[in-house]
Amino acid sequence: MAVYFSSLNSGSNANCYYVSSGDTAILVDAGLSCRETEKRMNRLGLKMEQVKAIFISHEHSDHINGLEVLSRKHKLPVYISQKTLANSNLSIDQSLIRYFRKDETVIIDQLQIKCFSKSHDAADPFSFMISSQNVNVSVITDIGYACKQVLSYFQQSHVVFLESNYCETMLANGDYPYHLKRRISSDEGHLSNKQALELFLNYRTPQLSHLILSHLSKNNNTPETVDALFKPHAGNTNIIVASRYEESPLFSIDGVPVAVRRSLMSTKKKPSNESQLSLF
Repeated sequence: MAVYFSSLNSGSNANCYYVSSGDTAILVDAGLSCRETEKRMNRLGLKMEQVKAIFISHEHSDHINGLEVLSRKHKLPVYISQKTLANSNLSIDQSLIRYFRKDETVIIDQLQIKCFSKSHDAADPFSFMISSQNVNVSVITDIGYACKQVLSYFQQSHVVFLESNYCETMLANGDYPYHLKRRISSDEGHLSNKQALELFLNYRTPQLSHLILSHLSKNNNTPETVDALFKPHAGNTNIIVASRYEESPLFSIDGVPVAVRRSLMSTKKKPSNESQLSLF
């Protein structure tokens, strides 16, 4: 049974990631509106009925803007830390709130979700590793630096949504005020392209099938910059740059977009009876 994954959007405007196995799916963050989330899932051929829960990494608006409506409309449980909820001003049906704690593993049908803390300027920020069928998919964005927790889960993963937020030169030469530049580049801010590349080069393992570079800054980065930086070092890892404007293809662990696989399957000849995508 394959594990499927897609970035429905990634960036300071909105973040939402999809992971599924069998008939069970979850969303990590809900920064898109409910309508836009539904629209993008529909374009990928995904059913909202399969989504069993939403996991929230932290309270910044680009991660929770669509949460209230999405949870209420589809009766989706929201997994969130107590501190994050207390600092979010969210209004969620109490019956749908599920609290998690540091290093807890939440089991939802075929999926096991490990919740681990990270360094970011939020009340109680978390990243997640979603596991099924001996496949690990980690969502590691909005981090100021790669702490021991991040390094450990990165090395365990077959798929990583990894932040590559800003180009250091673009940020330094840009028109952001000094205090904002310091905030972005601090240990509680965001991961630069250079830091993300160093993490990839120094800690990747042979099992890392996909690296989805995520949460690119609109003003201090470009997809072309990130692609040019990482592709020469890709090796056997599929490098994908997530968009802040549209969903990525739906991938499986074997690295073939589902639409491509379906096309290949439909063109196979059957044997005869004789011989079948703000501020940062």
